[in-house]
Parts: sequence; C-alpha cells; structure tokens
Amino acid sequence: MGAEEEGLAFIHPFDDPYTICGQGTIGVEVLRQCPDLANLHAIFVPVGGGGLLAGIAAFVKQVAPEVLVFGVEPEDSNCLAVALDRGHRVTLDKIDGFADGVAVKTVGAETFRVAREFCDGVIQVGNDEICAAIKDVFTSTRSILEPAGAVGLAGLKPGHLLQDLPGQGSAIKISSAVLRQCLQRLRQL
Repeated sequence: MGAEEEGLAFIHPFDDPYTICGQGTIGVEVLRQCPDLANLHAIFVPVGGGGLLAGIAAFVKQVAPEVLVFGVEPEDSNCLAVALDRGHRVTLDKIDGFADGVAVKTVGAETFRVAREFCDGVIQVGNDEICAAIKDVFTSTRSILEPAGAVGLAGLKPGHLLQDLPGQGSAIKISSAVLRQCLQRLRQL
C-alpha cells in the first residue's frame, strides 16, 4: 500500500524542493565551519538521487560562488553523470548495489535541474576506490564507513580533479560522518 491509500503525505527522499532545501543546510554548516573561504576550494558530495548535491550546491554557489562543488558517484550507479552528459534525465538499465545508499537508477527531475545549474562536475569512482577510502578512514580513525559514506572521500583520491584545484587549500568531503555531525549541531539549536 502506498501513502495515498493510507491517507498519508508522501515526502520524496530527494526530489522535493523542501527536501533539497533541508539538505542544503549542510552547506550552511560546512561554510560556518570554514570561515576562511580563501582556503576552501572544493566540496565533494556523494550522489544518489541528487538531493544532497542539489541542496549543498545551490546554497554554496549563492554565498561563495568561488568554492567548487563536485558530485561523486559510483561508476556503476552514475545516473547523474550520464544525464548531464546526455542533457536529459535517463534511467540506467542496472546499477551496482555495493554503495547501496547512493545506488539510484534515475536522478530526480528537480535535483537534475538544480545540479545542472550549480554543480561544477561529477566525479565517478570505482568500487576499488571506495574500498580504499573505507580503509583510509579505518586506518586513521578506527571507524568503518559504509560504502556510500566513503564515496565522497573516494572522489578526493589522486587521478581525479584534486590536482586541478588552485593553491594548497582544503577540500571537504561530505560523508555519513559529516552528516551525523551536522544533524547533532542542528539538534542543539
């Protein structure tokens, strides 16, 4: 049974303007935690349906347009990259469920529109890169990320866009750990 049959409102998990705006508050927190924007060059956001990327990119580009915002997708679940390449939304025939939290066949209509306008590009990463990111986090913090939580970090690996970033500034990757920190701070308000 669906929400309509139950008399409930359906709130889309990523393709709703209010959901996108809510996810954009993470962009607020990122900029609040990096007051010296001269040293913040890029934000790497994992992409599933695109709501998180759309919200963060729309906010950041309005407040700090010089900060680059990249989406990061698993190469076998790359519905946004394919859609941007073709100029319209597509439905992938199949997806790899390894990073299941970002494994989506079709990017949202609104998220695609917003990402097309505000996102600086999409980086595609393989499962080996995602595993390497999980290992890096475990080695340094003894925390174990789920694959979807490691996608943003995998986008920072050598061979992607990092070497093209200006100066020696920092880059922020959005992961499940960053999301938890932002939610904790929001609950304290």
